[in-house]
Amino acid sequence: MAISTRSIFVATIVICSFLALCDGEILFSTLKKALEVKAEHKAGVLMAGEDILTFKWSLNTTLSAGADSGYKSVKLQLCYAPISQKDRAWRKTEDHLKKDKTCQFKIVTVPYKSSNNNYTWTIKRDIPTATYFVRAYVLNANGQEIGYGQNTDDKKVDNLFSIQAISGRHVTLDICSIVFSAFSVVALFAFFYMEKRKAKAGK
Repeated sequence: MAISTRSIFVATIVICSFLALCDGEILFSTLKKALEVKAEHKAGVLMAGEDILTFKWSLNTTLSAGADSGYKSVKLQLCYAPISQKDRAWRKTEDHLKKDKTCQFKIVTVPYKSSNNNYTWTIKRDIPTATYFVRAYVLNANGQEIGYGQNTDDKKVDNLFSIQAISGRHVTLDICSIVFSAFSVVALFAFFYMEKRKAKAGK
């Protein structure tokens, strides 16, 4: 019996998927949308090293009872939005999670709870200027991703937020520099004044 091209194609997909699983590769496209995630922050552009974000998450209410029996922990990550990935290969999205460069910044990993989860995070000083969203991965007992949730839609265009990186000069350093310069000028005038008084006293 002749084997159809369609049968060969399906068999190839099945074999490739099996090999990927054996190699420990996890595809984002295979993960369940297990969590509902929100990110709260002030309006406008957020400043790295200064502003805070509060994340809240809970089990997706559309899942059947007991669906979370294998959930052991939740890993929050800061992720680049598509607008900040354009023409930047080092931020490229890949379906294979090991190769994916979308979510490069780990926020925290905490034990899993189905509800009443929140975490407040001060934006790290080394976060670059970009537009972001937050994604939460559900991990099993082996630390493998088995589900996810994010504070944006599937196209990653809603509920995004922008972060401004710290510039080369920090405000505090600028203030210190001004104060030190002013002190130096005052000290110089004081020195000349004292020298002049000593000169007059010696006459």
